[in-house]
Amino acid sequence: MSAEGFLTTFAGRTERVTDFFGKLTWYCILLMVIAGAYNAIMRSLSGWAHLDPESAGTLQRALHWVGEVARQASSNTFIELQWYLFSLVFLLGAAYALKTGAHVRVDIFYNRISPTGKAWVNIAGTVVFLIPFCLLMISTSWPVVVDSWIRLEGSPDPGGLPRYPLLTVVPLAFILLMIQGLASAAREAITIIDLAKTQRLNRHART
Repeated sequence: MSAEGFLTTFAGRTERVTDFFGKLTWYCILLMVIAGAYNAIMRSLSGWAHLDPESAGTLQRALHWVGEVARQASSNTFIELQWYLFSLVFLLGAAYALKTGAHVRVDIFYNRISPTGKAWVNIAGTVVFLIPFCLLMISTSWPVVVDSWIRLEGSPDPGGLPRYPLLTVVPLAFILLMIQGLASAAREAITIIDLAKTQRLNRHART
């Protein structure tokens, strides 16, 4: 297999994995919105539980009953589920955002350089900044994850969710981001190879 074929295969397989986690974040967003709406509705309805059922009329007693049901139905589980899903969206969606170019770019000279120059800039950014940052975050978060699993860390709030599964996603997310960065760099390398081939063909055509 040629170098270009290897890079293409590696990038394609990596991007399929990235696409899977990217689509997974769509469902996380949907569930997050549902959980947020549920929490907001239950908290709003639970305010009716303060109505005095003894000195109130039929409507007030009915509202008091609805408020009691809503108060009992609300739980820290759903509140923490909402921000767990919020965390998953950003953690698992980072690699997908890199693949699709959704990250914010602040450039002054990038748009003025040639396609080959842009490809080299992207490769340099991946090697110099992205990969070292991902390795730093993986090495920093891993001891915390291990300690959390040893203690089976849970929420300090009653009825809360366990923390160790969510913490496990932190190094996983940066592994995915780093691998996608390598895949993106591979795509840029393919661009450089293709542009070099095109330039050679153009020179031969002129001669």
